[in-house]
Amino acid sequence: MENDLFNVISEKMTSFSKGHRMIATYILTHYDKAAFMTAQKLGQTVGVSESTVVRFASMLGFEGYPALQRALQELMRNRLTAVQRIEVTNDRLSGGDILKQVLERDIEKIRLTLEETSKQAFSNAVSAIVGCETIYILGARSAEPLAKFLNYYFSLMFPHVKQVRNTTTSELFEQLVRIGERDVIIGISFPRYSRQTAQMLEFAKAQRAHVIAVTDSTASPLAPFADDLLIARSDINSFADSLVAPMSLINALIAAVSISNAENVRSSLERLEQIWDEYEVYSSNSTKTDNS
Repeated sequence: MENDLFNVISEKMTSFSKGHRMIATYILTHYDKAAFMTAQKLGQTVGVSESTVVRFASMLGFEGYPALQRALQELMRNRLTAVQRIEVTNDRLSGGDILKQVLERDIEKIRLTLEETSKQAFSNAVSAIVGCETIYILGARSAEPLAKFLNYYFSLMFPHVKQVRNTTTSELFEQLVRIGERDVIIGISFPRYSRQTAQMLEFAKAQRAHVIAVTDSTASPLAPFADDLLIARSDINSFADSLVAPMSLINALIAAVSISNAENVRSSLERLEQIWDEYEVYSSNSTKTDNS
């Protein structure tokens, strides 16, 4: 739904029946718990029937309760505080095999990412990166390690790659002051979204740079500014974000770019290998012995 689900519920509150008002009140007050409840469980919690919960979802314009639940989860994830994330995690994972549950959720997120990411957008992003003058990479807070990883490998392939460091807003603008229509910016952000990342993409778009957004949905604040929107599902495993699927998508982007620019990449890496060998950057697997 285009409007914030919580605003829609609040606006319709006076027109709801008694049972629907009970559901609405619970969702607005305990959205972190309601987002992961089945229709039956939500009904039992507030004291109404499962069918009443299903009708409530329909009244809000959803095809069924699962669609309402998905929308609530998407909106909820960007509103949760770190403390609430811990509470949600305890509700979802406590009492079970945490290792198994977390890894299975990560596998599912990779599967959904494969289904939902546009192959055309991915292909366009690769072409834009290979053909641009300068690549700017921005990822704040928990997304910063993803940006750093991407920056490391792109810096091995291309001469002009800049990771935009997460500092004050004024300093971020200073780092992007020369961005233009021959450049690409890759912005990475997941709930809770970074306001600064969205602002920088908006600025880059205004400078006619090619904008690539790596985020979790079309509802992300990065999406309106993206020429190429690459969707990767993330999740909450604790107060920390699960970024396995985004990392997998970024790995695919690195691989595709290296293949599309194979000759230049090979030349750069051959030169680097010579430097690494000359200055013994990496330790040898073999051990020399002194026979004297």
